[in-house]
Amino acid sequence: MENKTICHICRKDKTPAFDFESISTGYATDNDGNKVCFDCCGWEDKAYMVMEGKNTLYLTINNHNSDEFNTARKDFVISNWPGTYKTHCTYYRKGRHNITGSRYDVWFTGPDSMPWHGVQYGENTQIVHCKRIKGGN
Repeated sequence: MENKTICHICRKDKTPAFDFESISTGYATDNDGNKVCFDCCGWEDKAYMVMEGKNTLYLTINNHNSDEFNTARKDFVISNWPGTYKTHCTYYRKGRHNITGSRYDVWFTGPDSMPWHGVQYGENTQIVHCKRIKGGN
């Protein structure tokens, strides 16, 4: 017997079909315990960013051909957890940090078409703390 999963926002049936290629449920759970589909997660994350001017997202690096930091060969992408909100960084820089050893600073255009800045600390995480740049309004 399969449990039906209805998205709390769009009200669509998001019951996952079982297969060996997908291990995801197809939905997340919000702070109130409501099930929200991945598409609506993207809309919610964008709305939160526009309202609050901040969010914790993920920084991934596409096309990295070597372990050495080389901006000519890397494409930095900011995304939410399910990947339903993605944006490319317009500029990035690797620097030093006294505790984690390194930090990545990234700049990108947010969902509000304003400039944003994010910081990732260390090499063993993808978490990036993002804020809208003041004066960008």
